[in-house]
Amino acid sequence: MSKRYTISRTLSTIILLIIIGSLINYIYLKIKPYYFVDLVRAEYNYGLSEFIKDFEVKYNENASFRISSTSYNDAMYYKTIEVTPNTPYRVTCMVKTENVIAENEGTGAGAQMCIADTVERSKSIIGTNEWQKLEFMFNSKNRTSVDIAFRLGGYDGNCIGTAWFTDFNLELGAVNENTQWNFACFIFDNINVNLQGENIYLQMSEEDKTKAKQNMERFKTSCRELSGYQMSLNYDIIEIQEPITQISYDDKNGYYVSPKNVENLIDKYVEEKEYDHIFAVIRMGDATKNIEIPVYDWIGLGGMDYYGIGFSNIRLPNDNSNYIYTYAENINTFPEEVYIHEFLHSLERNLQEYGYDIPALHDYEKYNYMSEELVRYKKWYSDYMQCRIENENGELIGLDPIVYTIKPAKKSNFIYSMEIEFINEKDDFISIMKYLLNRNEREKNILEEKNVQKEI
Repeated sequence: MSKRYTISRTLSTIILLIIIGSLINYIYLKIKPYYFVDLVRAEYNYGLSEFIKDFEVKYNENASFRISSTSYNDAMYYKTIEVTPNTPYRVTCMVKTENVIAENEGTGAGAQMCIADTVERSKSIIGTNEWQKLEFMFNSKNRTSVDIAFRLGGYDGNCIGTAWFTDFNLELGAVNENTQWNFACFIFDNINVNLQGENIYLQMSEEDKTKAKQNMERFKTSCRELSGYQMSLNYDIIEIQEPITQISYDDKNGYYVSPKNVENLIDKYVEEKEYDHIFAVIRMGDATKNIEIPVYDWIGLGGMDYYGIGFSNIRLPNDNSNYIYTYAENINTFPEEVYIHEFLHSLERNLQEYGYDIPALHDYEKYNYMSEELVRYKKWYSDYMQCRIENENGELIGLDPIVYTIKPAKKSNFIYSMEIEFINEKDDFISIMKYLLNRNEREKNILEEKNVQKEI
């Protein structure tokens, strides 16, 4: 074999290797933006959003995960993680937004973190904003896995715009099993809304506010007694003078005040204190002025949720002579009943979400409890809270005592948290190729099964 031939073959091999290496590098650079590690894409309207791993717009050395929607859509990256039941978790990430607009105002849609297929979510970011930290705390309840999502949209709304997510962090917190609850009672002095072209202005009287304060003190005592001293509570009375300017509506309840209607009014107070339940005391009618916001037969409305915190409406009667919230020995000795009832709706929901089979709060007649003079359904509430309702088999049912330890996840649960690896970024060529080869079929199956189930 000649020396010249050997050199020529060596050079050919080197050139071929260079070409192959260049080709691999070219392919690698082309496909790298579509490698989302362990995150899965999903969108409500398939094909309307663009998902890109962005190596240009970054918070630090890590690439960001970008979602862009030029048409209104609900789109997300998410990852399924295994969780321990009845345990608090906290997810944080950095978020940057550009021209994010919600399709409908007041839906809570925006750039957010959430648990897919649920209403559990962080606060939402809209508009154009530089990098900021977003936090989402949740309790795993009776679940063994959850889909943690980074979303441009919302459970009941769509968005246009662009959002970047990066620097994901997941922590496991410590369960706090104490039975001391912390309540906030927000008294809203004014409602000033425009309904179907008519401006409606309603204002609390000093007597209204005094009754609310008195009934919160009675509520504190009654909760301890009716629960058989299985729980106790503290509360703050917070008067909000800035008017409520938006209210919600549905076909079942008519108009009501939802958490999203007052978020901008109460958020700073909720941030300062770790509340376990929120009451919103409101006036929605005044018979003396012939003013009424239409509601459908409710005086209290519970079971709502303010970022994991139970949220209830306490509506004052239109007629000021109504004794429902007034203590009178010969008429009503249980004026705090509506507060008790609406709080119990949150406890009822908590146990149901934890997988417990319990009697419905409104099933008093089914178990032969009737309204009594002066105290109405006080006996029912007592037996309900102490699990002393006798069913047809002679068994005692009601709220399981564990319910008094089930409270919203909050920052104090994470003083001694344990960090859990959330995304292990392997961006080598082989890992990327394996991911891309399996991704389309995997995401197609997931979309067919889930399709980001929500209410629009």
